[in-house]
Amino acid sequence: MGKPKKGPSPKESGTPPKRSCKVCEKAVSKYKCPSCLIPYCSLVCFKKHKETPCVKQVPAPETDTSTSTSPMDVDRPCYVDVDDDVLPQSQLECIASCTEIRDALKDEDLQKLIRNIDCSADARTELDKAMEQEMFRLFTEKILSMVNQSGDQRL
Repeated sequence: MGKPKKGPSPKESGTPPKRSCKVCEKAVSKYKCPSCLIPYCSLVCFKKHKETPCVKQVPAPETDTSTSTSPMDVDRPCYVDVDDDVLPQSQLECIASCTEIRDALKDEDLQKLIRNIDCSADARTELDKAMEQEMFRLFTEKILSMVNQSGDQRL
């Protein structure tokens, strides 16, 4: 008998990787805590998680003291299953400083679409809905073009 074949990785299949429950660490999570966004799988795990107050993770202080405050302070943790999905700080700063993107983010409809994606238990479906809106498509295309440009400059 040969080795069992693995299916395509989540990246190859186009489906997002499954997140594990951070409470029981046994099951696949289906939900996120609305306060701290920790993934959990069931009401039992949610109740267990809520036995202690949610603790917002504070970013570790940076060793670089050239700036007193970071341009983007995040007050809640963000769980990422695949490290390759995280942009480097330089690209995030480039996006955050872009006038076009900052102006687009002033639009309340765009803010609502982004909030719906961020707060949804099924972010993939919300993202698909948002991509049907021309305003959101243009916004994401601008961000992707900036990411690709800065990625090309590193080569």
